[in-house]
Amino acid sequence: MPQEQRLAISKSKTTIPMSETMSFLRSNRHLIVLGIILLFTFAAPGVWAQDGGDAPVEETKTLMTKIIDAGAFMLPIGILSVLMITLAVFNFLQLSKKKFAPDELKNLIVANMADVKVRSSIDASAQDPSYLGRMVATAYPLVDATDPESLGRQKVEDALADFAVRENSRYMSWIGYFSVIAQAAPMIGLFGTVAGMIMAFDTMGLSGGSDPGALAGNISLALMTTAGGLVVAIPSIFCFYVFKNRFNKLVGEAQEVAIEGLDYAVATVNADQQLAKVPEGISEG
Repeated sequence: MPQEQRLAISKSKTTIPMSETMSFLRSNRHLIVLGIILLFTFAAPGVWAQDGGDAPVEETKTLMTKIIDAGAFMLPIGILSVLMITLAVFNFLQLSKKKFAPDELKNLIVANMADVKVRSSIDASAQDPSYLGRMVATAYPLVDATDPESLGRQKVEDALADFAVRENSRYMSWIGYFSVIAQAAPMIGLFGTVAGMIMAFDTMGLSGGSDPGALAGNISLALMTTAGGLVVAIPSIFCFYVFKNRFNKLVGEAQEVAIEGLDYAVATVNADQQLAKVPEGISEG
């Protein structure tokens, strides 16, 4: 075979694979670029971590650590938070329907007064330590049998009002402590804020702003005491209004039962007179 033919054959063998390779690269260039990007994305963090391996890693502070670092100003705020929780549990147990107006006593009083059994109502109430029981046992002895039209309603209602004034102040004093905590906690937090800012400016003045770590610590103290005071104050305000409204509702229910029982008794005593006032010609049925 002549030398020229052998060169042509070898040149054609070399050109065909190279052209196929370039065609493949051109048709799949998007996939190749995507693969390079993914490779760089997953490999780069490891490279950066190796490059910065000698750099110190700052420790992240927990919430408890920040509270401890805030210093003595967090101690009274912590005490107030414990008092708030204790008061909430105490008032939740005290302001229950069983201790104010139990259903059994309510039904018994209404049933006895409907039959004008005032003494039975007083005896049943005296044996019950609830708010309603003590109220009825105090007011119903003033029921005046010589006044059939009202059974001495004015005296009974005055006795109910006097009882409420004496008893309600005792319950409201415990509820009112929520208001005290809600006002004291932010004030203590504000005091800690002022102290922290004073120390921050002192640190800035002494170091000329060259110690940002100490400056940040003093500012953190200021912010933590403010946040701690608000964390205690906000639930205290919520508890104050919740328990106050619940107390007023329970007291109103007890007073309503006492007045309702008296109304039943007056209606029963004057039943014959009411029937006598029915106009002629109107059937009782």
